[in-house]
Amino acid sequence: MRAFRAERRKLGSLMAIRLLALACLLGPFAFAAVLSAQSGSPADTLFGAWVHSSGFAVSLVVLSFAGTWGFPLMAGIVAGDIFSAEDRYETWKTVLTRSCTRRELFVGKLLAAAAFLVALVLLTAVSSLTAGLIFVGDHALVGLSGTLVSPGRALGLVVASWLLAIPPTLAFGGLAVLLSVLTRNGIAGVLGPSLAALVMQLLALVGAGVWVHALLVASSFSNWQAFFTERPYYGPLFVSLIISVAWLTACLWVSWKALSRRDFAGAPAARRRGWGRPARIVLALALLIALLAVAGNLGPAGVTARRLQASLGPTFGNLTVLQQRQLGRGVPSGAKLNTQTRCSRRASTPQGPGEWTCAIYVFTPQPGAVPFETTPVTYDVSVQGDGCYKADSPPSFVGTQTMRDSSGRSVVNPLFTIYGCFNTL
Repeated sequence: MRAFRAERRKLGSLMAIRLLALACLLGPFAFAAVLSAQSGSPADTLFGAWVHSSGFAVSLVVLSFAGTWGFPLMAGIVAGDIFSAEDRYETWKTVLTRSCTRRELFVGKLLAAAAFLVALVLLTAVSSLTAGLIFVGDHALVGLSGTLVSPGRALGLVVASWLLAIPPTLAFGGLAVLLSVLTRNGIAGVLGPSLAALVMQLLALVGAGVWVHALLVASSFSNWQAFFTERPYYGPLFVSLIISVAWLTACLWVSWKALSRRDFAGAPAARRRGWGRPARIVLALALLIALLAVAGNLGPAGVTARRLQASLGPTFGNLTVLQQRQLGRGVPSGAKLNTQTRCSRRASTPQGPGEWTCAIYVFTPQPGAVPFETTPVTYDVSVQGDGCYKADSPPSFVGTQTMRDSSGRSVVNPLFTIYGCFNTL
């Protein structure tokens, strides 16, 4: 505990940590204020089209951005220099001759870094949720299956989604600690997690298999999206928790083994200058990335036409019902739209993430010899490796991005941009 308190004070006194906390506190408010002052929306992000309709959507958009770039950078800033700083200032002998053992110092540093990471994630969560509720309001949220989520339930799901971001953030913190211990360089420890997250984002776009994609800890930041489907699926959530714990355990174990074997008593060893060792490390990392890219097709395909069709068709039907009710037309409770969906991928392989084209055929009953009138609606669908997608259709099919409801107010056209997710396992 003495080591933990000392490291906590050291981290709290760093200007970078204070600026990071200030960004976590004020960043969501600035984002919400900019959105409220303009009519545009970040439609490329899940729930982005609904940021003017529900304050919970604002918090989820912030969570999506933070999971992609913010949390890995946060982990690097907090934990990437916590060990290498002792090498830079040559203070290892001083701290290890005090009343703490090497193991106690190692654990104290880890606990301090973990405490700051958890606090920063929770600070961002509270700030984004508060900003969304202040600038937009606690209105019902349109879920990823086209159904409305009540404000009370949406609040609980948003809080649970932010809590799920803590394990992968700690995993990236473990990676930052590993780089800090092995390289003894603060720059590598701070920037390494962000570079690793970028590589994982690129690897998630390669291949159709689920095995390699599930092993990428960066994918764990997006599994909260399963909460907002009509039938939540929890398989990817459990897998992401296991992967995050495995990454964290492996990084900390290697870090401790490297630190416990270092000799701090003798004279500092002279470092050999040259490009040989860095070149070998870069070559090994390049070969590892290439191997993971080739292995991207291992395992069953997560994104298939059948799964996409089974998700997009019902979501389109639910959003159509929502649109008709907003227009003031009477729709019976439990009404369903009779549709048939056909999807094809714009590539040589018929499965995997990427660009898809889906035609939704709406069957409308009519009197006469032909019982149904068929109306086709075509959507361009961008599908991610985690099973989440965004579907856009030309205005000639579904109308403009906004429309007038029965009260004359300008609201979002639910059918203009469709967000959805399906289980890839």
